[in-house]
Amino acid sequence: MYYDVSEARYVSGYVVWLRFKDGTAGEIDIWPVIARDGPIFRPLKDIEFFKQFYIDAESETVAWPNGADLAPDVLHDRIRITA
Repeated sequence: MYYDVSEARYVSGYVVWLRFKDGTAGEIDIWPVIARDGPIFRPLKDIEFFKQFYIDAESETVAWPNGADLAPDVLHDRIRITA
């Protein structure tokens, strides 16, 4: 199943609030995902750079200016549902 991100907002730290096109919405702490060692994620460890995320129109997921992005199904699986 494909989970496309339709809305994203910064919450605090490395936590973002996401809404998916299937209606699922909630918060996710992205730190465990970007803490992996890898050159594409290294810039995201700078919180000011991290805050520059956006929804990529083509891939319909969270992405950053350096080309880093996160698979929407990974985000969907890790989301903490909020009311």
